[in-house]
Amino acid sequence: MSHTKKLNELYATAICGNDITSSCLYVSALTIVYAGQYAWIALLIVAMVLFLFRKIYGEVVGALPLNGGAYNVLLNTTSKSNASVAACLTILSYMATAVISASEAMHYLQTLITSLPVIMATVGLLTFFLLLTIGGISESAIVATVIFIFHLASMALLIGSGIWYVAFHGLDVAIANFNLPIEGSISAAIFFGFSAAMLGISGFESSANYVEEQQPGVFRKTLRNMWVAVTVINPLMALVAIVVLSKADVIQHQEALLSHIGFNTGGSWLSVLISIDAVLVLSGAVLTSYVGVGGLIKRMALDRILPQFTLKENKRGSAYRILIIFFILCLSVLFVTQGDLGALAGVYTISFLIVMTYFGIGNFLLKMKRANLPRPVYASPFVVAIAVAAVVVALYGNIKLHPDYLVVFLQYFVPSIIAILLMLNRHELLKMSLVVMDSFFDTISVLARISRIKVTSLLNRLSNQQFVYFSKADSIASLNKVMIYVQENEATSRLKIVTVLKTNQKISEEFMNDIQVLDRAYPEIHIEFVQLHGVFNPELIKKLSKEWKIPINFMFIASPSDKFPYKIAELGGVRLII
Repeated sequence: MSHTKKLNELYATAICGNDITSSCLYVSALTIVYAGQYAWIALLIVAMVLFLFRKIYGEVVGALPLNGGAYNVLLNTTSKSNASVAACLTILSYMATAVISASEAMHYLQTLITSLPVIMATVGLLTFFLLLTIGGISESAIVATVIFIFHLASMALLIGSGIWYVAFHGLDVAIANFNLPIEGSISAAIFFGFSAAMLGISGFESSANYVEEQQPGVFRKTLRNMWVAVTVINPLMALVAIVVLSKADVIQHQEALLSHIGFNTGGSWLSVLISIDAVLVLSGAVLTSYVGVGGLIKRMALDRILPQFTLKENKRGSAYRILIIFFILCLSVLFVTQGDLGALAGVYTISFLIVMTYFGIGNFLLKMKRANLPRPVYASPFVVAIAVAAVVVALYGNIKLHPDYLVVFLQYFVPSIIAILLMLNRHELLKMSLVVMDSFFDTISVLARISRIKVTSLLNRLSNQQFVYFSKADSIASLNKVMIYVQENEATSRLKIVTVLKTNQKISEEFMNDIQVLDRAYPEIHIEFVQLHGVFNPELIKKLSKEWKIPINFMFIASPSDKFPYKIAELGGVRLII
């Protein structure tokens, strides 16, 4: 998004903040259903887990400040196939978030406009945010900020009205609720409440998917701001519900609990205000999905996991084809389910929690494989282990509560990952198709010839894409790792190994011999060695990318040490492979 302005702290926080803070509209009631009067404790535990993830995300994205979230860290520490699984889960999570949020927003609006056709209104909302994001991320951020500020003000007003209600009516309702018996043990109630409440932090991962659109230093502030909002709003909202309403009343009105609290504490005007706020902030969560998925899919297309035609941008720097494809996918889900989105909750729950787990694993891999990479913060291995364990426990708890969620999740996930794996292995599949054509079309020579020409053309286009590895006159062991990575992850037959030398510096004869050995060892990859005199810096990378017509994300380096004078973000998307 080179043509767009970078997002400041308020704008960047608002985009992801609408998603994570909209959770109070449903997570308070959901947690009370399972944890009863101890729901606020479960929500505080969730806030503690999120505090641990602040450092985990801060370390990973600080070291690798590129769009893609979990996909980005796994791409730079493992293989494309592993990274693609995380990306697939993230896309499914965004798709479910967009459709559920849009539909729920229109259900809230229907309480104000009873004749509203929910499904068509949902289509209209998805269309509105499609056009808004095509218009550019800065314009989207303005709308997100207005929604975010209004939502925070509405939540503050609702919490204040709850306190005012208790001051005048006493704690009779609260005492009655806290004296209610718990089914099973208190620890089991808090466990299942915690598992359900973990959905209240969905959206925390979104900021990492558009970090390149944020001003320097803003990303960590978005993490802090989201954590503060969730820590304050969600437990307090659960407490207000417990001291104002009976548990039976909470369960009866759980689909619009906050609006019902507003009616009980402030009257119909506050109920209407909260309903309007719900419509707006849930709409903001739809916007978050568009922005987050746009950054992720663009990165995947740049890495040739998804088709290149999706990268075309308009004058405002918006990759509009990505957004249109996501819009069509959301519409297909909406019409297939006919607005009954309960099944999608399973996709949403499991996808989001696995993505969080992947991020924790990515942090471990970053410590092991990129130990020398500079990072602004450091999460201790113990902290990462506790955080990952907490998410795994929540994942188990949700599957225990809803075993059918796992089946529904697999129904969406399996076709999605198959499609991505087919794209990843299209080079081998095209070769196989040539063999099949020769076998089936022996008697139809014209058709066989035409088919072979088209498939061969596709193969040549894939394999002729040249890649670059910037070498510091590495050992042959390091160079061999590069060759193995390229062979296993990239459909190419051409690799430039480039060494940038200082004035009067020369390449050793031993290094040149190593290059020749590799050339013989990997006959299917043509190695071209290039030596340049100058300084290895971002300007040189951009110059070579333009001169050789090789995208920067097709250029690799080894993990730099803490003495390296540039941040990874300044290199324009160069990938770390050893």
